[in-house]
Amino acid sequence: MSSIIKHGSAHWEGAIKTGKGTVSTQSGALNKQPYGFNTRFEGQPGTNPEELLGAAHAACFSMALSLILGDAGLTATSIDTQADVSLNKTDAGFEIDAITLRLKAQVPGATQQQFEELANKAKVGCPVSKLFKATITLEATLVA
Repeated sequence: MSSIIKHGSAHWEGAIKTGKGTVSTQSGALNKQPYGFNTRFEGQPGTNPEELLGAAHAACFSMALSLILGDAGLTATSIDTQADVSLNKTDAGFEIDAITLRLKAQVPGATQQQFEELANKAKVGCPVSKLFKATITLEATLVA
């Protein structure tokens, strides 16, 4: 299989605290969505890199888990994943040092132990997980 290339883009104008930007995706799912210092650090409306990374990680992990469950002969009724991305200030500047995947899934026929094993396999094998040097933790809840 050859490489699949997708793209996102960003436009920025101005200084860091007073400037503003937009982000867009190739698919158009995001089209000139505003972002800036105020949306990243001050809770103003708009997006920021951390929530975009979180959404991408949650989506990739959920798909990876679906694949791994299928390989084990299981099919999820639902997989809900939230990725909490931690941005922290260090002596060297800001860094994303941790991501917590919060998973709740309904998987008929799965035992808790099997579910946790397969979820951890997805955490490690997800292509987006492989991208990060941050510590990635997983909280997996099997819903009856």
